[in-house]
Parts: sequence; structure tokens; C-alpha cells
Amino acid sequence: MSKRSIAIVTFALLLSNAMSGLDSTIINTALPAIISDLHGLELMGWIVAVFLLGTAVTTPLWSKLGEHIGNKAAFQIATLLFVIGSFLQGMSPNIIFLIAARTLMGMGSGGMVSIPYIIYASLFVDPRKRMKVLGFATASYSAASIIGPLAGGWIVDTFSWHWVFYLNVPIGLLAIIIVQIFFKSSQIPDHSQPVDYLGAGLMTVGLITLLTGIEESGVLSNQIVFIMIAVGAGVIALMFVAEEHVADPIIPSRLFKNKTLLIDFVIFALVWGAFISFNIYVPMWAQGLLATSAIIGGVTQVPGSFTNFGGSEAVPGMRKKFNPNQVIGIGILMIAIAFVILVAAGVKAPYWILLVAGVFEGFGNGVCFNELQVKVQQDAAKEDVAVATSFSFLIRMLSQMMMSSIYGVILNNALYRGIRQAHGQITMKMMNKLSDANSLNQLPSAFLPLMRRILHSGIHDIMLVGLVMLLFTEAVNYYEQQRVMVAPKLSVHDRMSRLFGHRVAH
Repeated sequence: MSKRSIAIVTFALLLSNAMSGLDSTIINTALPAIISDLHGLELMGWIVAVFLLGTAVTTPLWSKLGEHIGNKAAFQIATLLFVIGSFLQGMSPNIIFLIAARTLMGMGSGGMVSIPYIIYASLFVDPRKRMKVLGFATASYSAASIIGPLAGGWIVDTFSWHWVFYLNVPIGLLAIIIVQIFFKSSQIPDHSQPVDYLGAGLMTVGLITLLTGIEESGVLSNQIVFIMIAVGAGVIALMFVAEEHVADPIIPSRLFKNKTLLIDFVIFALVWGAFISFNIYVPMWAQGLLATSAIIGGVTQVPGSFTNFGGSEAVPGMRKKFNPNQVIGIGILMIAIAFVILVAAGVKAPYWILLVAGVFEGFGNGVCFNELQVKVQQDAAKEDVAVATSFSFLIRMLSQMMMSSIYGVILNNALYRGIRQAHGQITMKMMNKLSDANSLNQLPSAFLPLMRRILHSGIHDIMLVGLVMLLFTEAVNYYEQQRVMVAPKLSVHDRMSRLFGHRVAH
């Protein structure tokens, strides 16, 4: 492919990232109008949950499909499912239809978002060039995340919530057409091995059961949640046993025998499990403790969106002076500084403190994602680049969902503890209204300081847990750095093989 064709195809793949960022934020703006029109308040949680479930479950399957039919075709099919799901959501006559359409959209999202990173590995063999492209991928997602709430509000107010979903249709079709015309893939689809239907089925059942149990914690009884999580984990364990006897497994067990790659996955899980608390609870901090509006609360994420791109783009330059683990260590340190700021901040901390913390969080996140994504592809064997890339996406999603549930438990424990100590003067219903600026006038002003201290204690505990996770991650990363430094030096041949992902002739 010519440089011009590569640039055009890269632009099309970046559009998929932008669509993902747009949908992840624009849906939150449209939800009140959707619920009001379709009368589905009791099912509102599932509008978000089914999308995450569909994305998580199908991500490893798309990478395997790409091996069998080619990544180009797999990306086009996934994007087409995303577009069809978007269109059907806009046409939804009731909440059940919308949830079903959103499930289809999530299934497409699993491949639409992960396969481009597999394609980047083949288009940009030079890791430094690939890092620059990943910086643009981060920028496209961040820009869409900033535009999403503003565009969503304007579309809902000017037209209707239906057009929030129609917006994805022309963008997705444009990406499909560009890839069809300009992407000349040299990949040879592998038809030599039979499709692992048993592994795919066990993984799907196991992940759906596991993730549903995690998602419903705090809603269903603890016994049911525990049973669902145990059954899901058991089915996934059974899948790995069955995969030992399959010629072409969905998730090869050899991934976990690669110690360096395994540590990459652990770092991915820990970093993303920690930083999701910032995304969820810093806007709540602004609204509940500082009495800002929802829009101003959402603005706390904007500085991080800008510095996320800056951190991602800084990685190629940093690699000239530091090794991969040192770069990751710098990224983790930046995120940890954000959490130190929040742990030290009191209940009356000014709004700008949250913005400063966002600057550090975004930069560190950009550094970690860029370096880790390339490192996973370099540390994996050539035949495992695709599955290792998709598995890293699955790991991050599982970590975020699990930690979100844990953070919810931590917050609830702090709230109930504070309510008990208030001796009946404060109720959970009152605490629920605290984070809505429009409801503050319904609360007794004399109790507001105490209520804010209660909320702050919960958010403080969450940020402390995130900080501890990051410090542990830094220790794991330092261990890996020391292990690599004392390992025998690679020959020139081995270094070239690892760099370019294939065997180099002696």
C-alpha cells in the first residue's frame, strides 16, 4: 500500500474510535429523554449494561474471526453491526426493542474498536510510528468524548433523542466504504484449522454469567450474585480445560505461559481498574460536594481528555531515553499523583483541584495505554498478536466492571455508616438528592455540611483504594523492569524478530 492509502485507511479506522467515544458519552445526555419517551426507568441500567456485555463477550471472538476471514472483512462486518444497531435504536418503539438493538450495537463495538489496533500492527511495523498512530487514536476518542455531551444535548433539544443514534450511521458507512476501496490487505485468511465452536460457546456463556453477576451486585441478593459469579468463573475455567485439546483455541493457554505478556495484562487490569474511579466519582465530587451542575461536573473530565492525547503523543520521544517499563512507570506515577491530590483534598477543596488532578490522570493514562498496547503486541508471538491485542481489551473491560461494583460497595458502606451515626437525622433518600443541584432546595440546609462529609468519606475511601492499586502496580512494573535488566541480552537476530514480529533469516 502507498503512504497515501495507508493514511486514508488509518483515518477510516480512527473514525471507529471516534464513534466509540461519541456513543459512550452522548448516550448519557440522551438517557433522560429516552426514559421519558419510552417509559423504561426500571430498565435504564440495562441500556448501558447490555452494550458493555456485548462488547466484552465478542471482543476475543472478533480477533479469531479476523484470522479466519481477514481483519479487513471482520472490521467491516463489526462496523456494519454497530451501524445497524445504531439505526434500530433510533427507530425503537419501546424500551425492550431499544435494549435489543443496543445489544447488537455492543456486539459490533467489540470488533469495531479492537480490530483496528490489530490492523495498526501490520500497517505500522515500526513501533515508534505505531505509537504516533495510537496517539491519534487516543485523540479521536478524547475529542469525541468532549463533543459527545454537547452535541447530544443540542440534538435532543433541537430534534429528538432518535437522531443521537442516527448520527453514527453515515460515519460508520463512510469508514466501511473507505476501507473497502483503499485497504489492500496482504493477510492470508487461515482456513487450515476448524473453528473452535465449543470454546466460543463456553466463553460466551461464562462471560455473560460472570459480567451479569458483577453488573447486578447491589441489585440482586448477595447469594444470587455470588452464584452467578462462581458459575461464570467455573464455565470459563472449563473453557480453558477444553481449549487444551483444540487445534486453534479462542484464547490460547500459551498466552499465560509468557511471563512478560502476563505481567502486561496484570498492569493493564490494575491501571484501568484504578482510573475508572476517577471517571465515575470525580463528577460526583463536583456535584455532591461543590453543588455544581451536571455539565460543570462533567467538565472535570475535559482536562484529562486533552492531556490524554499529550501523554500518548509523548511516548515515542520518551522511548528515546527510557525503556518500555520506565515509560510505563512514568505513566503510573502521573496517575498516582492525581489520586494523591484527591486523597489529600478535603471536603471543602476548590473546584480547580479536581481539574489539576484531571491533568495528571489524563497524561498518565495516555502514556500507559500507548506504551502498553504496543508492548503487548511486541511481547506476544507473531501468531498471537491478534488474540493478545483483543484479550488486553477484554482484560480492561472486566477490570473496570469489577472495580466499578467494588467502588459502589465501598461508597454504600460509607453512606450507611454515616447515616447510622447521624441517628435518624439523615436518610439515604436525602443523600441521593445531594448530587443533584436542582434538588438541593428540597434538603434542610442545616444538614448539608454533615451530608457532604458523609459523601466525601465514601469518595475518599474509593480514591485511597485506587491509589493503593496504583502503588502496587508501580511495584509490579518495577519488578518486571529489574527482571528484564538481569535477563540474558538478546542477540541481534532475536531483537529484530521481537521488533518486527516474525523470524528473520540468519
